[in-house]
Amino acid sequence: DGVIVPGGFGMRGVEGKIRCVEQARLNKVPFLGICLGFQVVVIEYARNVLGFKDAHSAEFDPATSHPVISELPDQKRIEGIMGGTMRLGGQDVLIEPGTLASFLFGNRPQVRERFRHRYEVDPTFIDALTGAGLVFSGRHPKHPIMQVLELPQSVHPFFVGAQFHPELTSRPLDPQPLFMGLVAAALQRA
Repeated sequence: DGVIVPGGFGMRGVEGKIRCVEQARLNKVPFLGICLGFQVVVIEYARNVLGFKDAHSAEFDPATSHPVISELPDQKRIEGIMGGTMRLGGQDVLIEPGTLASFLFGNRPQVRERFRHRYEVDPTFIDALTGAGLVFSGRHPKHPIMQVLELPQSVHPFFVGAQFHPELTSRPLDPQPLFMGLVAAALQRA
């Protein structure tokens, strides 16, 4: 009644995750993508909605002509200095008013979530993705870094992705809002 595509590293299983996203999107199955799950949503959408058939992450296909997921230039510059480019720990996320994410987070304009990733939505593709209906409902406060995505509820009952890891802040008596939303949508579908 609901699908989670979790985070992960490496190429293993990525094409299957992309197909899982496609099936959840087309069949209106409540969906939550976490970290790599967020990234494969962008890849799937670019391939199957925008028609960029070779769209991929630069992590998995450095030769793609549509690297919709890539390391941002600021991350590449610090690699030699700090030994890595991973974004780790607590980061602020600006939430777009009027979105499903805003509703789930109690209409708060900003939340703080925990991250652990290296690759991001490439800013050069943001306009094309949003022009085709994908909503980036959570963003970094200062940089063009997309952190939450969704499809409008008029298109899909619950289709959300988060670049952060909601499981790191969820507690048994205080569940993270994205999990609550997924469970509520899955119960509705059931």
